Amino acid sequence: MDGIETVRAVRVRRWMRVAAFVTAVLCTVIVTAAATARATLVSPAFYQSVLDEESAYDRLYDQVLVDPGTAPVTRGLLARLPVPEAVITSNLKLVLPPETARELTHEQIEAVVGYLNGDRDTLTLNVDLRPVLANLNDLAHTYFGDLVSSVQQKKEPDFAAFSTDLNTALHELVAGRVPKALPALPLSGTQAATATERVLLVVPEKQREALRADVEVALGSGDVATALATVAPVAVSEHTREAAARLRAVAGGYDWNVTRTLDSSGEDLPALHRVRAYTSTGLGLVEALGAALLVAALACLWVTGPASAGRKSMLLGWSLAAGGLLTALLAVLARLISGGRVMSPPTGGAPSIRRLVDDLQHTAFDDMTAAALATALVPLAAGSLLVGAGWFLQVRPHLSVPSSRLRLLAVGTSAVVLAGLVLVPLAASPSAPRRCQGSAELCDRPYDEVAYLTSHNAMSTTVDQFIGPLQDPGITAQLDDGVRGLQLDTYRWESPDQITARLADSDFSPEQRTLITAAVNKVNPPRDGLWLCHAVCRAGAIQLVPSLREIGDWMRDHPTEVVTLIVQDAISAEDTAKAFEQAGLTDLVRTPDPDPDRAWPTLGEMIDSGRRLVVFAEQADGPAAWYRNFYRYGMETPFAFRSPGEMSCVPHRGGTGKRLFLLNHFITNSGGSRIDAGEVNARRYVLDRVHRCERERGRPVNFVAVDYTTIGDARGAVDTLNSER
Repeated sequence: MDGIETVRAVRVRRWMRVAAFVTAVLCTVIVTAAATARATLVSPAFYQSVLDEESAYDRLYDQVLVDPGTAPVTRGLLARLPVPEAVITSNLKLVLPPETARELTHEQIEAVVGYLNGDRDTLTLNVDLRPVLANLNDLAHTYFGDLVSSVQQKKEPDFAAFSTDLNTALHELVAGRVPKALPALPLSGTQAATATERVLLVVPEKQREALRADVEVALGSGDVATALATVAPVAVSEHTREAAARLRAVAGGYDWNVTRTLDSSGEDLPALHRVRAYTSTGLGLVEALGAALLVAALACLWVTGPASAGRKSMLLGWSLAAGGLLTALLAVLARLISGGRVMSPPTGGAPSIRRLVDDLQHTAFDDMTAAALATALVPLAAGSLLVGAGWFLQVRPHLSVPSSRLRLLAVGTSAVVLAGLVLVPLAASPSAPRRCQGSAELCDRPYDEVAYLTSHNAMSTTVDQFIGPLQDPGITAQLDDGVRGLQLDTYRWESPDQITARLADSDFSPEQRTLITAAVNKVNPPRDGLWLCHAVCRAGAIQLVPSLREIGDWMRDHPTEVVTLIVQDAISAEDTAKAFEQAGLTDLVRTPDPDPDRAWPTLGEMIDSGRRLVVFAEQADGPAAWYRNFYRYGMETPFAFRSPGEMSCVPHRGGTGKRLFLLNHFITNSGGSRIDAGEVNARRYVLDRVHRCERERGRPVNFVAVDYTTIGDARGAVDTLNSER
């Protein structure tokens, strides 16, 4: 009987050992898979990382939304706003700024992760259309500001021809098309009044009186471009309201339910629903139970294993190594079977969308596979260590190792394995990188080695109805569109006897000077306070403190951005400091090092400190420590170029050898030139001039100052410069 009992006991121990071995292997796989899924599938940072790896946001604007195949999508997004398609693709960032796109995408990621985690019973993807709707007007303003670029240079021979062409231009404008030509002819007072009545017919009657004086003085000098730029935003407002209403109707309100749209199109996201069946039960619970069973199985293996300490160690090692190896094989097999896809790219439509969807899926699968393999390496390595230690004891039986030390080795190895299975996926799985100025690569770059798109005379905009505007969208829209340097002119409102002197020194055209002089006693009476103006406040002005507050609000909404102001200061430094204090910007301004030759901090350091608004003056130097003269720290090129061929890199204000470099990259020929901006703002043109000036001056260009930032691709050039560096 004792022999039978012994045989039974041996069999039981053997079966227990086999069961424990299998359990240990399976639990290793389960814990590894759960830990990998926790660090990838249900981690918002993982999806953000995949988007960044594939430059998804840049590709959205540079490839997808300019793909002819996406024209129906872009038209639908803008609710068939009567704007030419070329204008839509070139100015879409005004309607859907990159930061808005990123935030909207992050909201959808949070919704998907919540659904996969089981925190939400249903998958509901909602897109808040309010930011898009709010920016429709900016696009309309930009579009109609661009009408000026098509000004016909020759004079019309008579008023009859002028009237005919004006009527044609108005009909084109109201229809949402760019007029083929704009007439230019100085008019008599009577003719200007007649033309004004015709122009005002395109705006609602209740708003005509407010615009009449501006339109009449513009037409009095034959400046049809300014007249149309004045009335166009109002004329198109009804179109904009209708477009916004259509967009809301298509979306079913201000919140667009993307899930419902996908369901109605037959795309019910089956892959996500299948994955949720495994992730919603609680990966943390599965991981904890798997870890507990793994510990129990390893303990059982130790107790039921052979009497030899070396063989016990080898048994534990083989179970862990087998679990790690099986996990790695399953991960590779899943990658091969799936082909790196959970869903097929959308059929039809634009190739750029299919490529982007495919690339995102492949990158996600590759990153998940890499995380799983890195995690599987932990039990594989630990198991190999235990097998090696056991084998060493087997071949060196004369070595005496206390069993207590072996138990300690086994327990320690198991603890390391469990800790590794929990921590390695977090380290191996890519996470959303820290971003500075929209790029992870710029965080470690010193401020004086970064290129910034800079808006020349940023306050002089079409949207704010400046005469001879040099930008189209307002300051906030410029910041949304990638501008990080703002050149601002601060003034007090001038008295009539000061205007003549200012006009003589301004870059206004003779016609614009006549227009402003004629307007002195008819419109824009003097106002108290501090203002942002372009040479003459009667040609357009916005209040300084509210504008600064607007900049501060934008910066607080975008905590990873660094902004620079270069102020052409016609007010005192004390008044400027007081204005910044009233605007609540004192916690954002950065004090430059007193030594202009000292290296600047990195963008990451500036962002971490919260001091990420740099303010320079053209004249003043203090008394506020943060308000320094630009030309102590920086140098520039000339700025009075009358044609692209005149652009040079010769030293101007600031001399040479400074750490900061301002490239004045705009044409001033009787005012700003939209036509020339279309040439000099081209990406290749900007890059060629920057590279030439950098070679001549021996310093990287920092501030690329342009007129009409929405014309051409100066931002693309700046992004390329930062990538090159």
